[in-house]
Amino acid sequence: MTLNKIYVDNLIKTALLEDINYCDVTTDYLIPAEQMGEGKFVAKADGIVCGVDVALRVFEMLDESVKYEVLKKDGDEVKKGDEILRLNGKTAALLKGERTALNLIQHMSGIATAAHTAMKLVEGTNATIADTRKTLPGLRPLQKYAVMTGGAKNHRYNLSDAAMLKDNHIDAAGGITNAITKLRTKIGHMTKIEVETRNLDELREALDAKADIIMLDNMSPELMKQAVEITNGRAVLEASGGITNETIRAVAESGVDIISIGALTHSVKAFDISMYIK
Repeated sequence: MTLNKIYVDNLIKTALLEDINYCDVTTDYLIPAEQMGEGKFVAKADGIVCGVDVALRVFEMLDESVKYEVLKKDGDEVKKGDEILRLNGKTAALLKGERTALNLIQHMSGIATAAHTAMKLVEGTNATIADTRKTLPGLRPLQKYAVMTGGAKNHRYNLSDAAMLKDNHIDAAGGITNAITKLRTKIGHMTKIEVETRNLDELREALDAKADIIMLDNMSPELMKQAVEITNGRAVLEASGGITNETIRAVAESGVDIISIGALTHSVKAFDISMYIK
């Protein structure tokens, strides 16, 4: 997966305009425009780095003459104290871009690290880790890119990608069978249908209606294991709902195909990176 450069530039422009507004009072009044400086990004923890090119683009947009050396690229493992990136350019540009660049690379690296951790926890099982649509408005491309950088997979990107019957859809449509039957008459042959189920009776109904993917919502690992036996390969099974690093292994060992985790994007801890300028 690669990031759309137009999207990245527009996002950075919005962030810089929000942060700088019409001037940087401290930098513009203190630092001569021609002064040159050096900067470096340093990891303050162990994890997976992500967003190096995005951070670089912040400085390029502020100073077209900036020079750089990439020491760690997206997807690389870093240890506390590792240098990620070196910069050489106008000191004012380095100072003005520091916070925006750090905000982006720290957030993306936090997601990549969380995704990598989750994948390591289910190693040796059939399960794959996936994200959800629980992303921050405007940041979905960055967040889903970071998930993949960490080694996990993307769920549907938006509402146009697939039909997903959540509990409210099912209740509004008069049940699982009615909902799937109606959708089948409308959607094209490339569109899959996923159904959220809350118990084994709903699972059986979704199987009888030939759902492509069935979500096991907030079920215990023991109940998921029964669901796997009942399904017997007739549909892809996705586990979701409140899954943590402490419970993820038991969920994976139930035999499900996918484990989707909203926390990868909606509440991830930023990865600690510092920028030092001289």
